[in-house]
Amino acid sequence: MQESLRNDEELLRQSVIELMDVDIFYGTYKAVKEVNLNIPKNKITAFIGPSGCGKSTILRCLNRLNDLISSFKLKGRVTYHGQDLYAKDIDPVEVRKRIGMVFQRPNPFPKTIYDNVAYGARVNGYKGDLDELVETSLRRAALWDEVKDKLGESGFSLSGGQQQRLCIARTVAAQPEVVLMDEPCSALDPISTLKIEELMQELKENYTIVIVTHNMQQATRVADMTAFFNAEAVGNKGNKVGYLVEFDQTEKIFSNPEEQSTKDYVSGRFG
Repeated sequence: MQESLRNDEELLRQSVIELMDVDIFYGTYKAVKEVNLNIPKNKITAFIGPSGCGKSTILRCLNRLNDLISSFKLKGRVTYHGQDLYAKDIDPVEVRKRIGMVFQRPNPFPKTIYDNVAYGARVNGYKGDLDELVETSLRRAALWDEVKDKLGESGFSLSGGQQQRLCIARTVAAQPEVVLMDEPCSALDPISTLKIEELMQELKENYTIVIVTHNMQQATRVADMTAFFNAEAVGNKGNKVGYLVEFDQTEKIFSNPEEQSTKDYVSGRFG
């Protein structure tokens, strides 16, 4: 018990992002309630749970992508190194420079491979060696050897798995500290999925990673920490509100969770 307590204190001290009593609304509809969560530095944290439980909604709160939805409202606090990300003086664009996003489906820009990777750096007025940044980013995305002789070709010329790694390279080139991944392998074949998972393990040496996944095996393979979300019915109109059930080391979530609903979900009894 004492050792577990020390581990919890250590995780708290090393947290990059903290969510405190977070409720999320779309208009008057409460989509997620009472989330308290600490995202540890240089770890992979997985969000799991059935559809409609708020996993992606919470993920998009971490770099304020939900701001793009006019009816969105957040109560509570989301902090990054102690700074309230939703304070009035915080620029969401600056937040997204520090906390990058890789989406469910590969979304390369209609540009060359080189220009895809260099895009964010150019927009942000990068003063360094752009060629070096592009190569370093593609190497970090385990893609350099496959594309180094065709950097002038369209990003759309690549396979689906390569396109997703190109999008990861583009995210990394913007030099964030945190990389969010919303089901990054759901549209990929098993071989490409394995490459992305291997890449995640390499990237966590330099980045903090948060991933939403429906794939339980993927969570057990890549995640250090796992948060299980669920949803409960509210009212009589079929509405659901998502909530965090349990957050712990991945091994414990899958082998010896505290909550029965977690056990039921990870064992395949629902979801």
